[in-house]
Amino acid sequence: MKILIDNGHGVNTKGKRSPDGRLLEYRYCREIAAEVEKRLRAQGYDAERIVTEEADISLGERCSRVNAWCDRLGTKNVCLVSIHCNAAGSGAAWMNARGWEAWTSKGQTQGDRLADCLYDAAEKYLPKGTPVRTDMTDGDRDKEENFTILHRSKCAACLTENMFQDNKADVDWLLSAEGREAVTRLHVEGIKAYVAKYGRK
Repeated sequence: MKILIDNGHGVNTKGKRSPDGRLLEYRYCREIAAEVEKRLRAQGYDAERIVTEEADISLGERCSRVNAWCDRLGTKNVCLVSIHCNAAGSGAAWMNARGWEAWTSKGQTQGDRLADCLYDAAEKYLPKGTPVRTDMTDGDRDKEENFTILHRSKCAACLTENMFQDNKADVDWLLSAEGREAVTRLHVEGIKAYVAKYGRK
């Protein structure tokens, strides 16, 4: 299975940072995505980032890169995880919202299965007491919205929001060695679980 990793936003995207400027979402998510790719490849998985540029790449172009692999290998042989940090406000002030969550496109899709695997990993690798945010209205934990990267990608696709970049406690944890390791590991192990259940290396 081809595993595609997306890191949200770019150096030229306005906002998308902690109020104190310590966490820049584009940089942090690129660092996590690169480490996820590295670890998966080291374990024999066919993993690749779809955005290696520092500048923001349009959602249309990102989807085109994903769908080129889908057209080449078949949609069932590709999956996509898009890695982000969440925010409750404009980035000007610290907010109270905390936690981890995952999103898929609306309706029952293969992305729901991918999200399930990532939720299982999040509950295993995030520190005890970390809020894991869910929406059980349709019977599964993921939240649903037709974000472009999810709705227009032909393969199983899931977007993770890894804590809040405008919550000081979340930022302190994200930037710690423990936080970086947990966020990386939950993605690696969640993706591996999905491949084991629904695909192949």
